[in-house]
Amino acid sequence: MSNDFPSKETVQRVREQYPTGTRVELICMNDPFTFLKPGDRGTVRHVDDIGTIFVRWDNGSGLGVAYGEDAVRRI
Repeated sequence: MSNDFPSKETVQRVREQYPTGTRVELICMNDPFTFLKPGDRGTVRHVDDIGTIFVRWDNGSGLGVAYGEDAVRRI
């Protein structure tokens, strides 16, 4: 496994912190092409095996929050 990916323990912590249905607010996203902006809100759909948090954003986007690159907070 590459050092670029979080450990299984870290992914488990992310899953515990952001279970399905959790409401989140975007802090930052390292993607120059997204139309998401800080303050956008959505609902967590699931967390995958590399710690990406998949969100159903209120504005209709389904873009995932990449572990170590982007940031959200629970609301």
